[in-house]
Amino acid sequence: MSGNTLVSLTVALDVMGGDHGPLITLPAAKLAIETLPNLHLVLCGDEQIIQSHLDKLHISNHPRLSIQHSAETIAMDEKPAVALRCKKDSSMRKALDLVHDNQAQACVSAGNTGALLLIAHYVLKMLPGVERPALVSHLPISDSNSHVFMLDLGANVFCNSDTLFQFAIMGSVVAEQVDDIKQPKVALLNMGEEDIKGSDHIRQTAALLSATPHINYVGFIEGNDIFSGKADVIVCDGFVGNVALKTCEGVAKMVVDKVKKIVNESPFTRFLGVLLNPTLKKILKRLNPDQYNGASLLGLRGIVVKSHGNANSTAFYNAILEAVKEVERQVPEKIKNKVELGLIKRS
Repeated sequence: MSGNTLVSLTVALDVMGGDHGPLITLPAAKLAIETLPNLHLVLCGDEQIIQSHLDKLHISNHPRLSIQHSAETIAMDEKPAVALRCKKDSSMRKALDLVHDNQAQACVSAGNTGALLLIAHYVLKMLPGVERPALVSHLPISDSNSHVFMLDLGANVFCNSDTLFQFAIMGSVVAEQVDDIKQPKVALLNMGEEDIKGSDHIRQTAALLSATPHINYVGFIEGNDIFSGKADVIVCDGFVGNVALKTCEGVAKMVVDKVKKIVNESPFTRFLGVLLNPTLKKILKRLNPDQYNGASLLGLRGIVVKSHGNANSTAFYNAILEAVKEVERQVPEKIKNKVELGLIKRS
């Protein structure tokens, strides 16, 4: 094989999932195959609807696109247990089945989060030694082009110390593989940095991590330091993580909207805006949550990336890129190797 040969990879898309379905997912798919020449996408959903959109996008006969027909769609407000039992022909289930059957190396969905978690757990199963899946995503940090990885972002409302300990292992692997961070700094999100602060299970997790030489544990971190760069991986339970993430996204959107409003307030500010345009664009782009779209569901025997339900096509495209990167870096296999080395086993 020559050095210029591209290794092909296949990603299954839940085309019908999310608030906007094919209106968002298919333009993102078009951009992905135009950007990545080794990517093949399997479009899961209603074949007639998909074909109609592909015709409008002028990619109906693209050789790296194929359609997996499904007659059902899981609604965003549908109960996960009902979706698991009664929607076996849904676009989400089809995409996950393709990963299970080794016909795709990853699944990307903007659909019902609870249903995706439950069905993915049922179809793909957990890696040995990992009890629960965790949603992880990367966020910007100040004065750097790097990121901080945060988990769990909503898969598990409450986590005991063993679960949080496993999350720290998985988050460390992701930071190392996706961002090439050697010995990533791992912190626990808490209400204070002092050892006496926080709940019993947080302090117990801290004790476990402190006694694990393979993890670069740096202690507790408070919410105001999430973006400071003090940690490469921040671990918390799903309730805290989801609230923190949504709060951060809301603040980022407010800042972007305020800057745009101020720039257009008067001729003078518009003039300043023109002078500062390159700098403002760089700052606003870094604050834009769309480029951080794509939360990975870690701990499964396969790669699953969850896009925001209200994501636009650019954001969904970034979720596809996240899936591709995890396929290339073989993230589940790396987590499995850590488990086999005994890094998440306590004596």
